[in-house]
Order: sequence, then structure tokens, then C-alpha cells
Amino acid sequence: MARAVRLIQGLTDLPLVIDSSIIEVLDAGLAAYQGKALVNSVTAEDDRLAAILPLVKRHGAAVIGLPNDEEEIPEEPRRRVELARKLIDVATGTYGIGVEDIVIDPLAMPIGADTGHAIRTLETIALLREEFGVNMTFGASNVSFGMPDRHAIGAGFLPMAMSHGLTSAIMDARSPQIVRAVKAADLLLDRDPWGASWIAAHRAAQAAAAQAAAAQAAAAQAGT
Repeated sequence: MARAVRLIQGLTDLPLVIDSSIIEVLDAGLAAYQGKALVNSVTAEDDRLAAILPLVKRHGAAVIGLPNDEEEIPEEPRRRVELARKLIDVATGTYGIGVEDIVIDPLAMPIGADTGHAIRTLETIALLREEFGVNMTFGASNVSFGMPDRHAIGAGFLPMAMSHGLTSAIMDARSPQIVRAVKAADLLLDRDPWGASWIAAHRAAQAAAAQAAAAQAAAAQAGT
């Protein structure tokens, strides 16, 4: 883990997420990291809180919190909020971690298993925003797991989640359909002043298309 962290930081200035279920591996990655890492993740289980949160504090990291415990992954949004409250209270009260360094995952579950999962996730997001005002993230592809045309589902669900208070997502940035949906949501939610990012992305796409067409035409002409 330490070698991987150093290697990747030698290639990019982008912040990294450190992810391991093994405490010693997590500690090694955080110790090697230069800057502020994001730990993925800690649940509301007492033993995991006691094991992971001291590392987060010692290394000055941020952490993703999952509102599930030893007993359940809750279906009920208000139970998820209760577990998020426990997690936040322990992180801030016991370990002195700033609330700004806690990112709550509202638990996006597959609609292929239960089409009510998406509604419950949206309700959880709204409740978390109202009560705590924390940053939130989730695995965007979890929602569409097992369903056809997954990018279309993600492109529909992410703007809905953003309107309820979602502030980030673990998503496939290689999918133009999903990226455009997020940029459109930013514009419609007044997070893109004067549409500057939307217009810039459109112009960049036009320029790339024109460049590709010119290259194709040149190749065809050379072939003749």
C-alpha cells in the first residue's frame, strides 16, 4: 500500500482515497500519503469506529461514514440518520475530527432488488442535509446494478440526488451521458454561474469533434 501511494502521487496531484479493510494496511497508506487523504470507509460499528477514527485523526485525513452497524444495513431512512448521528458524534466528540472532514454515504442500493430503494436513498439524503449539513457521497452505479442500460439510470438518478443534497459521487467519469447529466444538474441548480462550465464543455466537445473530423478527412485524402 505504501509503495502504491508513493507511486501514484508521483504521477498525479489529484487527491487519493485510501481503501482497505485491514487496519495495518490503511495505516501504512495514510503514513505514506503526502497531503489530506480520504479514507473509505468506516461504519457505525463500535469496533470499526475505535479502530479507524484514531488513524483518521492522527493522519489529518477525511473519512466516508456508512450508516450501518453490526445488526443491519437499514432500510428505513430515519434509522440511517440515527446511525449517521452516532458516527458523527463519536468522530467529533471522542476523536476531535471536524465535521467538515466527515462525508456520509446515504447508502444507494440496487433498484433491481427493490424499486423503492432509490426513493429511500433520496429521503435519506434530504434528512442528512437538513439535520447535519454534511457532505455526502455514494456509489452511483450501485443503483443500477443488475439492470440494463445502466448509464441512463445513473444519468437520471444523479441529478435527483443532487437536488436533494448529494455533494459528490463515486461515478464513471468516462461515461459522457452521466457527465453531461451532472453538468446539466449543476447548471439547473445554480451551481454553474452564468452557465460557464456548461458552455465551456460544449465548446470543447465541438472542437474535439471538428478535430476528429479533420483528421479523418486527412487520412481519407492520404489514402487516395
